[in-house]
Amino acid sequence: MRKAFSMLMAIATIVVVSIISALVLNLSGKMVKSTVINYRKQQAIFLARSYTELAIMSIINYDRNVNNDCIEDIDGVVNNIDPDKSASTSGANIVNGGGYSVNTRIYYLGNSLPCSSSRILNDSNITTDYADGNSTTNGAVAAVIIDVYVRYPDGNSIITYHNRTLQKI
Repeated sequence: MRKAFSMLMAIATIVVVSIISALVLNLSGKMVKSTVINYRKQQAIFLARSYTELAIMSIINYDRNVNNDCIEDIDGVVNNIDPDKSASTSGANIVNGGGYSVNTRIYYLGNSLPCSSSRILNDSNITTDYADGNSTTNGAVAAVIIDVYVRYPDGNSIITYHNRTLQKI
């Protein structure tokens, strides 16, 4: 009787330990997945900030009078995305499950800018020229709206992070 009881206790202990191990393994997998999702989202946020700053610097240093146009789009590819293949809603085919596709759209608020009409949100007179602070000048930019879309894969779907910035120039 004593040998049978020891055998039953050993089996019960093995069953309890294996159930606890399975629960710990399941919880560990969920934590890893959550960490990866948070990491990918934070990367998308940092990319959106970087492309916003790049757009602002590009606008400030671009001479619209010489080139007779405006910077309207800044697009980029980070890591393993092939933008030439269209297999998803973002217009990019995800290769090897990683990477980001960044699309920046710039809209202008200003006087008589040489931009396409779909990118000028307000073409009324702006009373201050930001170069000298006194006169009304055609071609002055009062502000820009910068929309940044960062797309990245999450399993079988594509996540889009959008950031909009209103910047006085």
